[in-house]
Amino acid sequence: MSKSTDKPLTNPAHYKFEKVNCYNCGADDTSFLLAAEDDLTGKEGNFQYVSCNKCGLAYHNPRIHIDQIKSFYDSEYIAHRKKTNWGVLTPLYEWAMNKHDHDKEKLVSKYAGLNSKTEVLDVGCAVGTFLLYIHQKHQCQISGVDFKENLDYPGFEKIEFYPGLFYEQEIQKERYDLITMWHFLEHDYDPNKSLQMAGKVLKKEGKLIIEVPRFDSFTYKLFGSKWPGVQAPQHTAMYSKKTFMQMVEKNGFKIVKYMPYGAFPPYFYIFAGTYFKLFGKGINLNRAIFPYFVGQLILTPILLFQKYLNLSMQTIVCEKVDNNQTSQPKQPS
Repeated sequence: MSKSTDKPLTNPAHYKFEKVNCYNCGADDTSFLLAAEDDLTGKEGNFQYVSCNKCGLAYHNPRIHIDQIKSFYDSEYIAHRKKTNWGVLTPLYEWAMNKHDHDKEKLVSKYAGLNSKTEVLDVGCAVGTFLLYIHQKHQCQISGVDFKENLDYPGFEKIEFYPGLFYEQEIQKERYDLITMWHFLEHDYDPNKSLQMAGKVLKKEGKLIIEVPRFDSFTYKLFGSKWPGVQAPQHTAMYSKKTFMQMVEKNGFKIVKYMPYGAFPPYFYIFAGTYFKLFGKGINLNRAIFPYFVGQLILTPILLFQKYLNLSMQTIVCEKVDNNQTSQPKQPS
């Protein structure tokens, strides 16, 4: 039996919720952690997050039903890049978005060979800008998965696209040299199935690279329920370093490298968390884009050390466990 005490939360009558056990250890023994709103888009609702008393995983429970979650990824969802005209700041916006993809490529290229024979699958690919960039630079063979249909972006037709849930796709076994999950796992309704699917379609010597927000980070301590990594109700779980590593390892992977940072700019969490604290939910991107870049310029001296400050992100590079090995290498700290 769960020991969690659900808080009375106000939600529209048509919202459907479902109870779930811990994604990490399977226990049904939780404590109330926080109540959060959809701060990013400002949609209605109050959503409960709990902490597992067995392993410590923080997760959305009861969670909004998967049939209703798509409405929280509308045209304003920034990863889908629907809006292209930002006035005089358009070049700066495009530079920032492209830099994100370039930073992903730099991180990936340290651990995986990228060339015309490399098969790459990006899970949660959105409009596929990362895939298109590595295809342009390295001529990689590119595939993407996203549960959102009707995605559109110049060049998207070059991507072998699988619409729907990752673990329901029919993909050839041991096909891919590299699988990436950039801020996908924290959205996943069944992270165990997704990781097992990744193991199924990854080659024996392939690499799986996953980036998620870090729950035990400085910005969570600073912003609490207004931390952008909560992102209710889209985020189903919030991973500390410990629970992140446990989740990956228990699903058949060994960790090659753990990094207390990622390709995603931690400054976004600093800016958005401050905005939510001061002004409440619902960022007006048209009004926020100018102060966003001004603040980034001011904090540049601090952001130069972001890889060492545990600000908000974490990334794991991993390989499939070789079941024929009698012993495993010591895990990195």
